[in-house]
Amino acid sequence: MDYKTENSEGESFEMLAKTLFGFEDILSKEIKSLGGKILAKENRAVRFTGDKEILYKVNYHARTVLRVLRPLFVFKAENERELYKNIFNYSWEEVFRVDQTFAVNSVVHSPFFKHSHYVALKVKDAIVDRFRRDTGIRPSVNTNEPDVPVNIHLSNNRCTVSLDGSGESLHKRGYRMGHGAASLNEVLAAGLVSLTGYDGSLPFIDPMCGSGTLVIEAALLAYGIPPGSFGRKYSFQNWLDYDAGLFKKISQERLKKEVDVQEIFGSDVSDKQIRVARMNVYNAGLMDKIKLKEKGMEELRLKFPEGIMLMNPPYGERIKPEHINELYSMIGNTLKRNFHGYTAWVFSGNPGSLKKIGLHSSEKHLLYNSDIKCQFRKFELYQGSKKASKTGTNPQEKRI
Repeated sequence: MDYKTENSEGESFEMLAKTLFGFEDILSKEIKSLGGKILAKENRAVRFTGDKEILYKVNYHARTVLRVLRPLFVFKAENERELYKNIFNYSWEEVFRVDQTFAVNSVVHSPFFKHSHYVALKVKDAIVDRFRRDTGIRPSVNTNEPDVPVNIHLSNNRCTVSLDGSGESLHKRGYRMGHGAASLNEVLAAGLVSLTGYDGSLPFIDPMCGSGTLVIEAALLAYGIPPGSFGRKYSFQNWLDYDAGLFKKISQERLKKEVDVQEIFGSDVSDKQIRVARMNVYNAGLMDKIKLKEKGMEELRLKFPEGIMLMNPPYGERIKPEHINELYSMIGNTLKRNFHGYTAWVFSGNPGSLKKIGLHSSEKHLLYNSDIKCQFRKFELYQGSKKASKTGTNPQEKRI
């Protein structure tokens, strides 16, 4: 068993923070800034160490984390008897009370165990039998909202048993009451904003804002508002070693911001989408920090000479091919005509239509929106040549 399970004050232990593909570097920086020590960046995850305070902080403050797991112990098992025995022998009464509910989630990549559901059932049986032996009472299983989610990861013959400290996925901030036709996951939106380098010092514009997730996540970042500040609950609050005083202190903290935040603006051609966005902005408490307007991108005439533009246009699932290509052509033409001096970022799962923008991208990222492979492209829009825009010479030459 490789992991310590003592809960002494200030003890450092290993954790695993899960994220979306492509955000591992961003999450590593977030965890490091919160005091965690990075051990390794993995596919869609970051392994790190820290104490109970770091566990609470990463759940509450990190913008690109989906959930945080705390490994309890590791053992080898090549059959159900070994699996059951090792789970049964663990001191589960030191983790949660018999009157609390639990659930088991399992991920299996093993020639010895074919079905993840079967593994979860055997682990559940072992935990229940342990409590029943010691107390005469069996704890209840709640697969929807368990007090204590238990995570099993079986790789070959190596079984890692972890506690899920987050519970419900951390992308569910709690401010979004209305959804657009294809709303972005909040963690995905936060990661996209972070990849642009946005820090609040330039205006931020989403000309196809939909339900407002991108502008809300930009505002939360710019003003240093923690994503956990909307009253959601965490599974670690149900652990026997939960420190309510420590978490209260952390939840009252605000990270310092060193810039004066410039305007954050969202628009959409759909009045229905703008109504949804206004509701979400209101729920997030950001009505005085975000401006919204019902207007199509091609109609926008902004007062800012420069800024960061970020958009997530439709991918074409609900639009005819000729219409989606027209939309992306409009995006490119509008950027060329009306947004010199801006840096525009476009996130899309339609690489063919992205070509219709007709601009050279200076940066590309491969990301995913759920199971859709997407590209995130950066377009730098210059009034003249790139060299001329920096030196102020050659004003007659125009190259976008």
